Amino acid sequence: MSKKKNTSNGIVYSTDPGFQYQEEEQQEQDTLPPAEQRLKVKLDTKQRAGKTVTVVEGFLGKGEDLEKLGKELKTKCGTGGSVKDWQILIQGDYKEKVLKWLRDWGYKVS
Repeated sequence: MSKKKNTSNGIVYSTDPGFQYQEEEQQEQDTLPPAEQRLKVKLDTKQRAGKTVTVVEGFLGKGEDLEKLGKELKTKCGTGGSVKDWQILIQGDYKEKVLKWLRDWGYKVS
């Protein structure tokens, strides 16, 4: 199974000899303060061989700030995880702990 990212945006073939793909760049915006962030925390087991993962999504801001938040949550939980596709993945069922810490840090979570 290939993990290449499809950059064609659904275009398969063009008859125009001068055609070039237009790359869509996800522009990073300034990171909103925690009080203005609306994060969603959920548990997920799909495509993970039955293992539970806590997923935090909805972060608006720079990738480096998302990485920093992900690292802080992984440290607090004492477990592994990663940041992919603008989601923080924490290995295990830490939903209640993550919700508590995010609320304590001033984030709006659901």
